[in-house]
Amino acid sequence: MMKVAVGSKNPVKIAAVKEAFETIWPEKEFFFEGFDVSSGVSDQPMSDEESIRGATTRAKKAIGENDADFGVGPEGGLQQLGDRWFDTGWIVIMGKDGTFGIGSTIRLETPSKVMHLIREGNELGKVCDMLFEQTNSKHKSGFFGLMTNDALTRKSAYRDAVIAALAPFIQPKVFES
Repeated sequence: MMKVAVGSKNPVKIAAVKEAFETIWPEKEFFFEGFDVSSGVSDQPMSDEESIRGATTRAKKAIGENDADFGVGPEGGLQQLGDRWFDTGWIVIMGKDGTFGIGSTIRLETPSKVMHLIREGNELGKVCDMLFEQTNSKHKSGFFGLMTNDALTRKSAYRDAVIAALAPFIQPKVFES
């Protein structure tokens, strides 16, 4: 059985990792566990670079502190493109053999009303709870689900990002230098 250490205790992110790994390798047995690890970045990352640093830190801590076969680091964040802001989730996966993969969710435009509240010091999950009269929405369908009436959900978006990050593990010969 292979151990997958997820650098988050968020049940949606753990479920997304589980679904992705089991989709790619249905014949293998995995044990999935989430860990409360610090990302080393701000609570609300404001660039892709900061989000990727946070995801990398989470993956390193998850695999390093838990003797796992895989460390998975999820980190959501915002990115400005021109005069618009977008929400994107990033996934970094590290294998105990040194293999490294990175993937992202889709980008969803973040309305100016949301950005105004974030600039006041609120994290996206809290803003979603306020605007949509929710409680702990980031452990449910999240910003993606709330904005699309669950046509896209946080779980489905992160699942796809995990699969993208697994590409170097699925096709290692293509990634060889």
